[in-house]
Amino acid sequence: MDALNIFEEVMDDEAESITLAKNFIIHNEDSYLKIVDRILSLKGHLIFMGVGKSGHIGEKLAATFASTGTPSFFVHATESMHGDLGMITRQDLVVMISNSGETKEALAPIAPIHAIGADVIGITKNIESSLAKDADYVLVVPVNGEADQFNLAPTKSSTAVLAVGDALALTISELKDFSERDFAMFHPGGALGKRLLKEGVLKG
Repeated sequence: MDALNIFEEVMDDEAESITLAKNFIIHNEDSYLKIVDRILSLKGHLIFMGVGKSGHIGEKLAATFASTGTPSFFVHATESMHGDLGMITRQDLVVMISNSGETKEALAPIAPIHAIGADVIGITKNIESSLAKDADYVLVVPVNGEADQFNLAPTKSSTAVLAVGDALALTISELKDFSERDFAMFHPGGALGKRLLKEGVLKG
């Protein structure tokens, strides 16, 4: 198999993972809608947690939520057990990401988070997992294998969670009537800030 064939196959696999997640959530809408309502009612911060590739996805999603009107940040699940739980208050909502739902470093903070008084949303492919059972809300993102030849490297799974998280962030943003002016206030720098300033969005 040559390089372009591999490229095409991986891209098709990644696209398929998003379609699978979309169709599953549409046909199991209750969990998604409950999570939307919970985030809309949030008084504190939306805090993403995870380890490994799930942690990287969590960092990106925290940045997306923050830039679209929902105060948010990332806490590494392992570091949380060594003092960073102090960043969490009872008014916050924690999103724990674990593809398997059995990663011990991701499960360890859940009981302390509940002791603080915050709720937990679990994002996992496995509704029967420990994460799904321990979380207050569960968003299942199904995955049919990974894209690499050994079916090991987080690729389709991380892509699907990223896409679902982006969709959730923009759903919340629109339902909160987040405006172009609001967006401009959070993006005053760089090329985007210059464009918005030129268009007059940042004035007044």
